[in-house]
Order: sequence, then C-alpha cells, then structure tokens
Amino acid sequence: MPIKGTLHVAVVVWALGQGQASVASEPSAKPPIIDMHLHAGPEPWLTGSKDAILAAMVRHNIVLGVVSGPPEYLEAWQSAAPKGIRLIAAPMFPCPGTNAPNGGPQCFPDGQPFPQIDWLRQQYKSGRMGAMGEITAQYAGMPPADPALEPYFALAEELDIPVGIHMSLAPPGTPYACCPRFRVALGNPLLLEEVLIKHPRLRIYIMHGGHPWTEETIGLMYIYPQVYADVSAINHPDKQPRAEFHEYLARMFKAGFGKRLMYGSDFGFVFDKTIESIQSAPFLTEEQKRDILYNNAARFLRLEKAGVK
Repeated sequence: MPIKGTLHVAVVVWALGQGQASVASEPSAKPPIIDMHLHAGPEPWLTGSKDAILAAMVRHNIVLGVVSGPPEYLEAWQSAAPKGIRLIAAPMFPCPGTNAPNGGPQCFPDGQPFPQIDWLRQQYKSGRMGAMGEITAQYAGMPPADPALEPYFALAEELDIPVGIHMSLAPPGTPYACCPRFRVALGNPLLLEEVLIKHPRLRIYIMHGGHPWTEETIGLMYIYPQVYADVSAINHPDKQPRAEFHEYLARMFKAGFGKRLMYGSDFGFVFDKTIESIQSAPFLTEEQKRDILYNNAARFLRLEKAGVK
C-alpha cells in the first residue's frame, strides 16, 4: 500500500552528520533512542522548527541522530544541539534541487548534484561527517548500481562509513511534483544486490524498511548479513496505516530480522507518533522494542568500538 500523505519536501532528502558520536552522560528517566533518519532544512520542509525538534529530542531522550540537509542548516543544527545530543553528518545525493523543476538549495560547495570524492574524503577524515546518505538515487531515476554511484560506495567501503539509501515508495504524485525521474520500480531492495556483491564490506541500511517489498527485503537481508533497515516513514500513522506497519514488523520478526531494524523519524517533529507506533506493537517484547529504538543502531554504528556505551 502506498505511503499516505501530501508531498513532504523533506522526503526529497539531504544528509548530514558529525563524525564521532557519543551519547548523553547525564541520566534520563527515559531509555535512550537513536534516530537513524533525521532532516535539517528550511522550516517549511519540516513539521516544526529546529529548536522545537531539538527540544523534542531532549524530551524523548533521543541521544544520537543521523541528520541530512543543506550544509548551512546542518552546521546550524550542530551548533544548536543541546548537551547530550550528537548529530552524525552524512551527505545526501544526488542533490534534490537538481531533480526538482524549480531547483532547490545548493548541496555541495561547487553546486553540483554529487559531492566531489576528494572533498568528501576530507569531510570523513576530518570527522565533520560520519555517514553517507540519504542516497536519493530513486528520486533521480537511478538504480543503486548506476556507475555514477560506484565511487561513493567504494569510498564508504574503504573508510568503513555506514550508508543509508532510500529504497521504498514516496508521497503520491512524486513524479508530477518534485521529481519527474522518480520510478516506483527503482525502490525494490533487490536492486542493491550487485552493489553488495562488489562491496562485501559495505555497511548499508535500507531506508523506509524496503516497504512494500517486504519479502524481497527479507531475501536480501538473509543473504547479506551486513544489511540493516530503518523503519522511517512507514512508522508514521499519518503516512502509513499503523496496522500495516505492525504487519511489516511482525513479518520481519517472524523471519528473524528483529535485530537489524532501526528507528527513524524522517518527518521532523513527529517523534511521539513514530515512537508510539513501535511501543504499541502488542507482539513485541520490551527487549525487542529496545532493539529497534536503540540497540540495533548502536551495533550497526559500532558505538562500542568508538568508545560509546
């Protein structure tokens, strides 16, 4: 079933993050949460202001977030992040403005839709960025194995950088609105297989859970244990019926992949709804809910290796 809702410009992704991640050292009444799918940008793109979203992260004890958006907004978010919150920066490409009829904010210093590899390598080496994605190739009409994406997957594998890629649907009417090259068929997670064959050490996560290709997602994750998935957008009851999201969760857990699903909010100021969609699943144990909300992402991001607990 298509994701419900009007076109949300934030879905036309940009990405950001800050290299070394750490979590709050002060105790909180709520268990910590990691959000693998945040966006920073102009307020019309979001469902709340930067300050409101950051304040909500504090209330929900979201201690770490992978954030995407134009560089100037990412820098502003990093500067404004309250104590105990860390933002992992990741470049989003192809630059959404190049796909939209009316353009959009500049993504990279040279104004091109893809970042220069040397520039991107320096961002990772300096610690200014720590992840890659959201890769929005589907919006640009590109399969994951497109040659234009190959240098970026190679760099991510070389530097052991986690990669998030949009593999799912989009708001109704997307090809008529922001992204005339968007094609539904390019969201099938099986299209990732040639990338994974070529880059066996690549850590990659499928954004939006690969929905509605649930069985294909299961097949891919069975063969390639380095593949994880976030459940962003499909966990938003205004975009996806909660009953269908719960069916997705139940199927993934039945197939044995509950340890590789990660929380993501995607739409900004909707933490309450997207967290509740997981907490309200009657078939999940408390431990399984904690896996989605924190433990799986901590493992995927290798926080213990980085000295973060």
